[in-house]
Amino acid sequence: MVLVTLLMTACSANNSGAAATSMAPQVSDVGTRAILLDPTHAAWSESAPDTFRARFETTRGAFVLEVVRAWAPIGADRFYNLIRHGYYDDVRFHRTVPGFITQWGVSGDPEVSAVWYERGMADDSVVASNERGTMAFAFTDPGTRSTQVYISMVDNSRLDVQGFAPFGRVVEGMESVVDSIYSGYGENSGGGVRRGDQSRIVSEGNAYLDAEFPELDRLLRVTIERR
Repeated sequence: MVLVTLLMTACSANNSGAAATSMAPQVSDVGTRAILLDPTHAAWSESAPDTFRARFETTRGAFVLEVVRAWAPIGADRFYNLIRHGYYDDVRFHRTVPGFITQWGVSGDPEVSAVWYERGMADDSVVASNERGTMAFAFTDPGTRSTQVYISMVDNSRLDVQGFAPFGRVVEGMESVVDSIYSGYGENSGGGVRRGDQSRIVSEGNAYLDAEFPELDRLLRVTIERR
């Protein structure tokens, strides 16, 4: 299961593009943190639309992901609600491996990480292949997908048999943004939970990554762009 262990990015300029107007409810007001700290809250039970687009504003610019719920409904629902409640806002692209994947999804807030890091969900069957530009949840063992996601930078279809189920594909900004995310640290800034040691990212959050790996690019904000 070596491939499984591989799946678990310097730019200081702020993104100057205007954020897309969300057409789905984006929870970003009072109560967001309380919801993030309570994974049993009813707000987490909303199903994702059959298809929707998510806009990722980063320190390299913006890219857009189209999610197809039928590809991996359990994962798509988790991802949709994590976006709605701001989980991915202000996180670091902590693992970018040229010719393989770009990964993120450990919260920059240690209190939030303590709640979500090991909160696995049931597995989805693999419907779509791990082609270049697709996104899927990272995991170690069955039932351990939680919050970390990756974009395949190349054709990683060999991962399909390992159970990694893509739920969406980058439809804008793959070459101009995703390909440019900083990759100089490779595995050293927090690889997979088996091969790498993510304990300090979990316990110290962005403070640790910003001090030890200052060149990492940042995911500033994610919004639901279209239902």
